[in-house]
Amino acid sequence: MSIKTAVSLYSLQDEYMNKRMTLKEIFEFLDEMNVEGFEILPDQMLHNTPHPTLETLQDWDNIMADTKAKPVCADVFLNTNLYNNRELTQRECVDLLIDEIKLAHRLGFKLIRLVSMVPSFVIEPLLPYAEKYDVTIALEIHAGMSFTEPETKAFIEEMKRVNSPYCGLVIDTGIFCDRIPRVFNEFNKQVLGVTPEVIDYFNAFFDKGLDGTHAFDEKHQMQPELAAMSKPSDMPYIMLADGYENTPLSVLDDVMPFIKHFHFKLWEMTDTGEEYSIDYRKILTYLHEKNYDGYVATEYEGNRWILPGHPMEEKEQVAAHHKMMRTVIDELEGGK
Repeated sequence: MSIKTAVSLYSLQDEYMNKRMTLKEIFEFLDEMNVEGFEILPDQMLHNTPHPTLETLQDWDNIMADTKAKPVCADVFLNTNLYNNRELTQRECVDLLIDEIKLAHRLGFKLIRLVSMVPSFVIEPLLPYAEKYDVTIALEIHAGMSFTEPETKAFIEEMKRVNSPYCGLVIDTGIFCDRIPRVFNEFNKQVLGVTPEVIDYFNAFFDKGLDGTHAFDEKHQMQPELAAMSKPSDMPYIMLADGYENTPLSVLDDVMPFIKHFHFKLWEMTDTGEEYSIDYRKILTYLHEKNYDGYVATEYEGNRWILPGHPMEEKEQVAAHHKMMRTVIDELEGGK
């Protein structure tokens, strides 16, 4: 049993989008760091997915032939609101995901991350295809759409009912924040002009061991004191600040046998070599004690909160986060 490191290529999206790095150069970067696996959003970096051209597939094969890191997880979406006048039917949802399973198999992935809120009705009809192509489907448990959401509960209930090795969960560690990301707060304060008292209001919950979900009542209406101090332009911050959760790790106890993969969220690596908002030593220790045997993938999202005039440091942040993970894992596993 061992914990293995991975990087989501989502972490390097600005490098790719602005053509500072090609896909091949991204994989060379991963290999330089001795990353064991990688995760990709196919529709972000492979044109025309889930039906890429033969040329695109050949380019992929050529890159994979020279890459040491292993394909671990393909992140896919289900746009049930594809049309303006109706939601997709159940059959249409299933058919779209069948195409994603086939593509994942072709690309060498054995795991698909289903984006949060994918309906539970897709599980049973997808299982024959998951088994045929040896590709597991796993719902992402993400902050703001976590274990308390009715849709998430329904998926987990159905997952447990079918009890298949080809159906599970991907856990995003944004549900384990000890603090709101500093880069998020500073960007909103300095660039968007969010009321400082509103930011302080949310920070204070974490100081008490709570989180921003307590800024709202059971109907998700703002608490009176927050409503009184905020202005309309603060609303984007308020709705996002609600999405950094401070959940106890024990929430995973019941579902550990079903967990297939982890997103290790990254917003800011500090000069001390730690992530500012999340205690990864605590999380990795928990996983080690639970005998977790799988990948933990760096997912950098601080890139969206870079202050004007400051450099984009995706590579530096990813490298620092990977070094931290590898150091802790080696200590826990005796330097394997």
